[in-house]
Amino acid sequence: QVQLVESGGGLVQAGGSLRLSCAASGRTFGSYAMGWFRQAPGKERKFVAAITWSGLNTYYTDSVKGRFTISRDNAKNTVSLEMNSLQPEDTAVYYCGLRWGSNYVPPRAMDIWGKGTLVTVSS
Repeated sequence: QVQLVESGGGLVQAGGSLRLSCAASGRTFGSYAMGWFRQAPGKERKFVAAITWSGLNTYYTDSVKGRFTISRDNAKNTVSLEMNSLQPEDTAVYYCGLRWGSNYVPPRAMDIWGKGTLVTVSS
């Protein structure tokens, strides 16, 4: 079993920044991509960003390119999402996910999900 726990959500004003983190624990053997999806109120969960096992490949949805940066630390089994220039439309519950394998093709769903962390951006 693998568990994912997110942290770092909160309330921020438009133009501000937040950093989300996700820690994986349990049977984290083998290679896996990690990523972030988000779900706004009344909407479906959507892909935000992902990073492959090697860290060499990163992917972003168009609306966050240039504002968000995903990174990972395999020694610590963690993935982070640095979010800058936040806008009210970024308000959502952000879910960390893990997908087994060395590669990743967005916006494929993850195999394992965290419980999510709420990000609220006020105007």
